[in-house]
Amino acid sequence: MLLRYNFRVCPTPGQQLELARAFGCARVVFNDGLRLRQATREAGGKYLSDGELSRRLITEAKQTPQRAWLSEVSAVVLQQALADLNAAYRNFFASISGERTGRKVASPRFRSRKDNRQAIRFTKNSRFRILDNGRLRLPKIGDLHVRWSRALPSEPSSVAIIRDAAGRYFASFVVQSGQDEALPPVDSEAGIDLGLTHFAVLSDGTKITAPKFLRRAARKLKRLRQALSRKQRGSQNRKKAVKKVARAHARVADTRRDWQHKLSTAIVRENQAIYVEDLCVVGLSRTRLAKSVHDAGWASFTAMLEYKAARYGRTFGRVDRFFPSTRRCSDCGRINGKMALNVRAWDCPCGAGHDRDVNAALNVLAAGQADNGNDRGAQVRPGFVPAPRREAVTHPDATRSARSVAGISALQAGEDVKS
Repeated sequence: MLLRYNFRVCPTPGQQLELARAFGCARVVFNDGLRLRQATREAGGKYLSDGELSRRLITEAKQTPQRAWLSEVSAVVLQQALADLNAAYRNFFASISGERTGRKVASPRFRSRKDNRQAIRFTKNSRFRILDNGRLRLPKIGDLHVRWSRALPSEPSSVAIIRDAAGRYFASFVVQSGQDEALPPVDSEAGIDLGLTHFAVLSDGTKITAPKFLRRAARKLKRLRQALSRKQRGSQNRKKAVKKVARAHARVADTRRDWQHKLSTAIVRENQAIYVEDLCVVGLSRTRLAKSVHDAGWASFTAMLEYKAARYGRTFGRVDRFFPSTRRCSDCGRINGKMALNVRAWDCPCGAGHDRDVNAALNVLAAGQADNGNDRGAQVRPGFVPAPRREAVTHPDATRSARSVAGISALQAGEDVKS
């Protein structure tokens, strides 16, 4: 599988100017390609191919006085900018046609020099390479100092140079993972219930308290934003204040990402199979709990579990978000009525007492094991359990209700005649 390794790079002031020039050239080529395709579509012309777009906007544009400065950067950077435009169009077309699942993807938009994130990409055609002294050599930019934290598992196929909102530079390498990274098998499996008070509750009863990194940094962020609001727009002091706010947010994001990496690695190492509930994070982010949901970072954590499980030979599964993991008794299977969020423990009529989160984790584990055992003839869904009264979630209209009642009456009348 393909993996990304990010490392901090420290360009010199001269290299920062060269990178800024490369960012600008790539942005201009991207915008020119988008503008040309939009104009061709409005004129009723055919969709321009990738080769035609490259010939017009790079090869021929370098011969004109208006775009002669495109020759100052590597041609691979410009080609990759058009490749990003083509990928954006493919994702847009796949989304509107239904081939791409998930949220709808909008059409490509123009890039701005005021965007907080700027990036360029070099492939093997650009002949970038890592020198013996650890520096990264890029064409027409120079040798960048890289802060290596670990060795790459294989030779990188491409590298992206990224500048974030805090003014930091990163080198993102795409490498092929090794073939012998599978961990030795273990006997334990885990179902995980994600929450806000406890970030994760495992089926063995382990509770992991939510660190709430954003909440802990809220006071400092408030003070920095107040200082930003006092600065005059367009001034250099305001630019400095904007960078301070961005650095504070970056520190929160980096701390959360590091904590999630350590936790997900520990869970994958200790369990042969991991099952989580497929939460609708987008829907929850529209509620009054939006700030806490974003602070928790469930989507990034489950994504880490998924790719690490595939990398190390573990099993990962998602349980349907409509599965009643909280209301279902893990002992008898009875589905009880809805419970308020402040109810953290409840008793089932069968006599079993449950902790709300631990019971949900046990049900997630059972549902995940049932789905995973489908190819071996196991039962995929739990057995039939009659729902309590007044738990139906559908409300048919009066006409359909009348038809249903009439049908039942006719059926009962037929049975009376037969008897």
